[in-house]
Amino acid sequence: MVIVLIIVLSFWVISLFGIDTPGSNRRPVPTDVPPAAAVAPPAIDVHGPGRTSDLLAEWAEPIAEDTNMDPQAVRAYGNAALIAAEAWPGCNLQWNTLAGIGWVETRHGTYTGKLFDAAELDANGVVVPPIVGPALDGTQGFARILDTDNGHFDNDTEFDRAVGPMQFIPESWNRFGRDANGDGYADPQQIDDAALGAANLLCSGGRDLSTAEDWQSAILGYNHSNDYLARVRDAAANYALRQAALR
Repeated sequence: MVIVLIIVLSFWVISLFGIDTPGSNRRPVPTDVPPAAAVAPPAIDVHGPGRTSDLLAEWAEPIAEDTNMDPQAVRAYGNAALIAAEAWPGCNLQWNTLAGIGWVETRHGTYTGKLFDAAELDANGVVVPPIVGPALDGTQGFARILDTDNGHFDNDTEFDRAVGPMQFIPESWNRFGRDANGDGYADPQQIDDAALGAANLLCSGGRDLSTAEDWQSAILGYNHSNDYLARVRDAAANYALRQAALR
């Protein structure tokens, strides 16, 4: 039995947000699976107090500039990858895989599903306004998933909805969500927490993401779509080349 852990909404994927800097010299994107690893974040104390991703600010800033990402998103993905390396050392998760998913899902917490109603990460890494997808009511090609959280995360007591920058459904967040910003609460709308929750999901089942089979299995666990897999792969590969994702 296939259990859909994450509902990825195809309408959230639009090319408008992939426009690169005019005149930039882009390098060809390899189609290797798994994609090449991006430059690794430096070692930090991931057990320290507060928001440990802030310790990656110096590393993340130039990467963010080159890739057109919010620096907070880069820090969150790097922080989650460092935590994963300690918690699940056999997983071999690279931060640019998380970034590839974040790009395809919500453009790193900036796309709400409404073209003229963009979101942003506030100073605490929380998406404003919160990103909440359509009701998963079985219509318009969506799965039918009845409410599992009494509306706690998605404000819907009838059906579940995908929430936050990494688009977790409440049932999956309850299983995989983790606190990564040190406030004691696992919040799917907070980019550090969401990135670590995604890392937890990807590494579940003892996967080794350095292998093609397990990397593909992990991504397809987010959305069982070959097109989705290709988009995440291409975005992650672009970030390994330190250039913006385009689709």
